[in-house]
Amino acid sequence: MGKVCVFFGTGYEEIEALTVVDLLRRAGITVETVSITGEESVESSHGISVKMDKMLADVDFGEVDMIVLPGGMPGTKNLETCEPLMKQVDAFYQAGKNISAICAAPSILGHRGMLKGKKACSFPSFESHLEGAEVTENPAETAGNIITGRGMGCAIDFGLAIVEKLQGKEQAAALAEKIVYKHYK
Repeated sequence: MGKVCVFFGTGYEEIEALTVVDLLRRAGITVETVSITGEESVESSHGISVKMDKMLADVDFGEVDMIVLPGGMPGTKNLETCEPLMKQVDAFYQAGKNISAICAAPSILGHRGMLKGKKACSFPSFESHLEGAEVTENPAETAGNIITGRGMGCAIDFGLAIVEKLQGKEQAAALAEKIVYKHYK
């Protein structure tokens, strides 16, 4: 397995982004935080700056197994207007590679036609953007190579769904037990 990259635009939701990073690192999965801003530190929607591992221009997407798009505003809009990132999201989708998005960010996938005929979830006020999806209220949904999450309160479920996709259900369940998370399916 290569790695997972979590992409940060100004105004990201820190819990959604960093919970995924934390859980994947606990699971032994290589994960990199990536700035789309060109700046080493990216500020969240709540004014928390986090130092990134890498800049978007330095990512070798041939080594990346999954793209993760955290929500937050205006973070989601900033991700969606980042053409180099969207080019890679489209390439991953075309190649059947893994893409994950939580909260408002699944709207990006909906706008790009990637959710048609798939179960998906998002923050409630963004459900209308999940074009063609079978919208659910589950904390996280896995539909083939796409994982969506509902929001900040579902960040652990979303992160565990990613672990399950990459390492299997037993590994995800073991991690849930290790972090004393009782709600994992």
